[in-house]
Amino acid sequence: MIEILKNLEWYKLLDMAISVIPVLIVITVHECCHGLCALALGDTTARDMGRLSPNPVKHFDILGFLMLITVGFGWAKPVPIDMRRFKNPKWGMALTALAGPMSNFVLTSLALFVAGVIWQPIYDTTVGYYVVTSVVRIATISLSLGVFNLIPISPLDGSKVLFAFLPERWYYMLMRYERYGMIVLVALSWFGILTVPMNIVSNFLLERFSIFLRLGESLGSLIFK
Repeated sequence: MIEILKNLEWYKLLDMAISVIPVLIVITVHECCHGLCALALGDTTARDMGRLSPNPVKHFDILGFLMLITVGFGWAKPVPIDMRRFKNPKWGMALTALAGPMSNFVLTSLALFVAGVIWQPIYDTTVGYYVVTSVVRIATISLSLGVFNLIPISPLDGSKVLFAFLPERWYYMLMRYERYGMIVLVALSWFGILTVPMNIVSNFLLERFSIFLRLGESLGSLIFK
């Protein structure tokens, strides 16, 4: 038993543990923004079912959570949307879908900015190290979740945006079969087919979003000089 404990890859376990709270924050923001956008467009379903809650348990999907923890991209429990309540159902659905990934990109910007502000005075302490690491993890996980959800495979958000450009007949036919898209996504993820393109896109965007990190560092140097 001692040998088994010694052979455990503790750093990987610690790395996953550090990701737990950031993942819960990221999925909560993502799903709440779907619900808030739907509410603004006339659909009260998410509010009525208690899904505009800051409680991450409300948005928890075990498989999507494990994916986010282990491979860096995944999903949350979808917010219920009744597109019939939108004035324009197709475009209302598209805007509601787009609100999730857009919120992730905003959260990435804010988290990088905060990390830039606070890292210099606290990073060298043990607690400070974990605080800064957690904030940066929020940024990277949020970015990955946003990118992943823009993939145009149903039921991800990108598919709803893409479907809005299709004729009515095709749109509603594809919406009926969207539950089968999850099988495709799980298979693509399981075989690692999404990993390389996801990493390429996420790293490309992270370099662009790093401007917010530098802005935070500039402000931090003025505050803590």
